[in-house]
Amino acid sequence: MNTKVSTRNNSLDWLRVLGILFVFIYHSTRLYNVETFIVKNEIWYPSVELWNMFATSFMMPLMFAISGASLFYAMGRGGFGKFLKDKTLRLLIPLLVADLTHISVQAYLENHTHGLFSGNYFQFLPQYYHLDAIPWDGMHLWYLLYLFVFSIALYPLIRWLKGGGRDFLSGLDGWLNKTGVVYLLALPILLLLMLPSEFPLMEINGGWPYLTYLFFILWGFLIVSDERLQGKIRQMRWISLSVGLMLVTGFCIVYNQIADPEIMSPILILAGAMRTFGGWLCVLAFFGLGKQYLNMRTPRLDYANEAVLPFYILHQTVLVVVGYFVLQWALPDALEWAILVVVSFVIIMACYEYLVRRWNVMRFIFGMKLLPRRKAVPAGQVQDVAPSPN
Repeated sequence: MNTKVSTRNNSLDWLRVLGILFVFIYHSTRLYNVETFIVKNEIWYPSVELWNMFATSFMMPLMFAISGASLFYAMGRGGFGKFLKDKTLRLLIPLLVADLTHISVQAYLENHTHGLFSGNYFQFLPQYYHLDAIPWDGMHLWYLLYLFVFSIALYPLIRWLKGGGRDFLSGLDGWLNKTGVVYLLALPILLLLMLPSEFPLMEINGGWPYLTYLFFILWGFLIVSDERLQGKIRQMRWISLSVGLMLVTGFCIVYNQIADPEIMSPILILAGAMRTFGGWLCVLAFFGLGKQYLNMRTPRLDYANEAVLPFYILHQTVLVVVGYFVLQWALPDALEWAILVVVSFVIIMACYEYLVRRWNVMRFIFGMKLLPRRKAVPAGQVQDVAPSPN
């Protein structure tokens, strides 16, 4: 096992960018499925509901696994104090700032469109700014909160695995490297799903109970911890993808035949097993496909990778605001959705480029690294090299 990494994992950066774009598309479809959302179209579509069931089977497991993989590469750069500082600046500060600023727009639209508040946004703000009223999980930003909590909780274990526990990790990686064994990492998650909903952290968000995401973080850490294992995952990518997609599709079909999903039954267990193993196999397939096809480093990747966190933080607020107005235009729903996606994407990227990326204050509150200060040039001295663009 080689735990010393000198180069950046390009495929992981590509997966992170593509994963956030997938989350963006998923949230844009929430206006048209059956479940409640901040703003809703008057008509919901069973096909969109099936798409949402399909997408959530692997979407957030993939995002947490990517975050776990990133922990492998980040670990070792200082002690716990530096780790805590980095996670606070990267995750908690953006979450807190969002809670106190633009998340209020989402809260207002949710109350307004659901008939819970009839005034305008500014009349709503005094109601919003109460300790018990602010959604401290950031609504769609709950991912940042639980990633922070679980990363801190896992720190002693992953620190040990990269230190004194290297031999144990090497042996575990060797076992996982056997054909198909890495698929069995879905089994502990399936067992977790058997816990009652009243059990701590078993509330569902993003399609899965919170507690399962702790395991997806740890599994993401494990699958990038050994080059042999990464090679096996790459080798098995098409098998993982085909079987994973078949299982997830089968879950969507079987689950819709269940009369009461609240009652434990053999068919419900079957559906849960299909979803759990199918979702995990899809995650492995994406890691394998990334390793095979996404190893190049380009300026576009550098730009997009830096934009990922601000894009994620802003995307749902922009989507629901644009959606609120677009839904009033009485257009065909397909055209309406296309306009929603395009306009929202342009607005988000414009906000990032002109309001966030260029200013260190904004970069700080969006969890980005600060731009280096330009060195002062003595009077009368001419620079030989033009400064790099922001």
